Amino acid sequence: MNTEGPAPSNPEDTRNFALGTHIYGRDSVRKQGDFGTWQEPSRELTVFDRCDVLVVGGGPSGTAAAVAAARAGASVVILERYNHLGGLSTGGLVLWIDRMTDWSGKLVICGFAEELFRRLPAAAVAGPPQELWGSRDPSLQQHWFNRASAFHGVVTWAPTVDPEHLKLLSQDMVLESGVKLVYHCFASYPIVEGGAVRGVVFDSKQGRMAIRAKVVVDATGDGDMFARAGGAFVEDIEVGNIHHCVNTAWLFAGVDMEAWLDFKTKRPSEYEEFLRRGREEVGMFERPHVSWRNDIALFMGPRQSGFSAIDVMDMTEVEIRSRRAMSSHLAYYRKDAPGFKDAYMIYSAPQLGVRHSRRMKGVTTITRSQWNNDQPLADEVAVSPSLTPNFPSLSIPYGALVPISLNGLLACGRHIACDPSSHSIVREIPQCWQTGQAAGVAAALAVRHGIEPRHVNVAELQESLESQGVYLRRPAMAVK
Repeated sequence: MNTEGPAPSNPEDTRNFALGTHIYGRDSVRKQGDFGTWQEPSRELTVFDRCDVLVVGGGPSGTAAAVAAARAGASVVILERYNHLGGLSTGGLVLWIDRMTDWSGKLVICGFAEELFRRLPAAAVAGPPQELWGSRDPSLQQHWFNRASAFHGVVTWAPTVDPEHLKLLSQDMVLESGVKLVYHCFASYPIVEGGAVRGVVFDSKQGRMAIRAKVVVDATGDGDMFARAGGAFVEDIEVGNIHHCVNTAWLFAGVDMEAWLDFKTKRPSEYEEFLRRGREEVGMFERPHVSWRNDIALFMGPRQSGFSAIDVMDMTEVEIRSRRAMSSHLAYYRKDAPGFKDAYMIYSAPQLGVRHSRRMKGVTTITRSQWNNDQPLADEVAVSPSLTPNFPSLSIPYGALVPISLNGLLACGRHIACDPSSHSIVREIPQCWQTGQAAGVAAALAVRHGIEPRHVNVAELQESLESQGVYLRRPAMAVK
């Protein structure tokens, strides 16, 4: 791995509210036995629908892709396995949205993401007002550091949101755009013809059916479609690395987070002793984070390493351990934590918190060596804030969304083509909105011109993204 240039020894320490974390490894887990095989009989499937663009997965990237493709003129269907849109930002209770501003305070994650926050009710969002973005005032920095919106001495736009309002608004935007939304459907495998993905087979309460599409956008987060279509991918995250961890988040209500923050900031020795005893008494121990309301505390759930996010027994074990931890945390916090004496459990995430499983091999790979480059790539489709002020903003190329050889498919979200270091940046929710919007527009352009997504004209793609409000820093001459 290329490591030139300064970088934090543990990049996660500058994210996840910059409050630090503990990683808990697996001890044992029930594993699936070998019970032989069964030959599934072949059968004809009903074609549920035909469309220009099929988006598989309604998380942040899939929601943005569906809206962007429809606004670019395509007929769009989006399949979602849960009963809501938003993915980890809603169902996963990742209510803290990572930085959308650069280190000067400029909003660089715009377009679909900016529209979301413009339309959310004020009471559903907590974060610093725009006039404070980029401030280095020590008192403001300290205030917002404890409220998840200041890092490296800079106040940023990294808000926390009400997940129910975000679910509703995401759904409204999809339906307003004319997208056909289908909940409670699990995409099983892609339809591949002549080396190109031309739809998917999915399962639901109605049984197994198919959807035909000219372009498929894989927004599953785990690369389920490109992996099952034979597309190349990598899985090279170290088992002990936090980017490999999984967790189930939860919410406690009836709390007073201001009282908790006073305790944390004004009585540091007592606070550290509280954490020490918590790790001793509770075992897998997690500290609370602010939410969009003072009376609701967010626990991201103990981060557990060594578990696979695509192994059902591993996933089951994480859920079991996390819910037990939720109960033990409540007892400990009610007993000893300022602001928590009347706390009670209200919600555990229905969606497992996954950071990494597969990453696609793309035409272009975002690499650690790119972090020092302050020039936009010729095929830039998004601009991401850098990990720390030591680096300029990161240029996200279209080639990272295009499979190295598979046709008929684009990827977006946390499984785009990148190396392990860069994955810590591009997997975050705002970046998923960005790459989703880029994939959606590109898919619509491919359909419009009757070409494969890899042949989309980059200049036209960039112009279309800018027309949807995306911030780009295009060089003088974009390349085809």
